[in-house]
Amino acid sequence: RDRHGMDVSEWDPSKDKYTAMKYDVETAIQAKALNKEALQASVGLPVDRNIPVVAFVGRLEEQKGPDVMAAAIPHILAEKNVQIVLLGTGKKKFERLFKGAEEKYPDNVRAVVKFNAPLAHHIMAGADLLAVTSRFEPCGLIQLQGMRYGTPCACASTGGFVDTVVEGRTGFQMGRLSVDCNVVEPADVQKVATTLNRAIKVVGTPAYNEMVRNCMAQGLSWKGPAKNWEKVLLSMG
Repeated sequence: RDRHGMDVSEWDPSKDKYTAMKYDVETAIQAKALNKEALQASVGLPVDRNIPVVAFVGRLEEQKGPDVMAAAIPHILAEKNVQIVLLGTGKKKFERLFKGAEEKYPDNVRAVVKFNAPLAHHIMAGADLLAVTSRFEPCGLIQLQGMRYGTPCACASTGGFVDTVVEGRTGFQMGRLSVDCNVVEPADVQKVATTLNRAIKVVGTPAYNEMVRNCMAQGLSWKGPAKNWEKVLLSMG
């Protein structure tokens, strides 16, 4: 947690101009339910705060594993009535994969394959879980943004996600995914689906509410990392 940081003024649930309801750690549980309904309405999914919402936000390129995410969707929807919101732009083949998932599951999946900053904020505030399926990731900011908004991440166990997301406390670890960008490994699809299904079962429970609070209670700004880098640089002098 000490090496990574984010811009906490742009991503601040207590001041966010894009979200339906502003909130802090004290009001998060109630506010996130209202923000979920606003998110569902804005993307045209059935509005129901009791349906878990899983979101994927990221550039649509091999590194981020959108093809692995798309392949896991049928396995996730087979288990439970879940809604999945996909946001990102990038390679056309991945945009088509996401749109294909929406066409196949019109009541459960929405794919927004254009740049939409307000929707990214809506998602952080309204989703129950963030799915992060990166094949590799040096640092990662998406999980920090999610945690700032009290949205636990289910993430691939690579790079910065290992340092910042604590299994059972602030999120869920999927294990490492294959770094081969040309293949969607069935074992990886299984890891993504199994971890998300495990996480979905926790949504709405006291344990989940505790995770929301744990996520928001962390200091995620650059202050800590900057101090540590300063120490490193001074020690080199």
